[in-house]
Amino acid sequence: MGQSYLSDLTAIEGFKAASLVDANTGKALASFGSGIDIELASEGNTEVLNTKRRVVDLLELDDVIEDILISLGKEYHLIRPLVKQPSIFLYLVLDRKKSNLGLARHFLKTFEHSLEF
Repeated sequence: MGQSYLSDLTAIEGFKAASLVDANTGKALASFGSGIDIELASEGNTEVLNTKRRVVDLLELDDVIEDILISLGKEYHLIRPLVKQPSIFLYLVLDRKKSNLGLARHFLKTFEHSLEF
């Protein structure tokens, strides 16, 4: 799976960048897009995901994270752990003014089901 596969995500309105990230190492396995240092963002969002997972465990919620949304003034950042491969997550950056968050989340879920490991 390479960068061209992630280019399918450009169909999401407001798409800026995306990566598929190893949650154990913080390294982007594949990335596509521009306007952000995707390697640095992938590493930083690995910490966000893993911290939230620890909190879910500490609270004994007996649940899994479907996605994490970070809303900035100009962008949305979505972190979506893969159901079939929880050690890998999709990271998506959207232009807030041009995107529909509900549709983007639906598209990511559909895209995830098309991934093969």
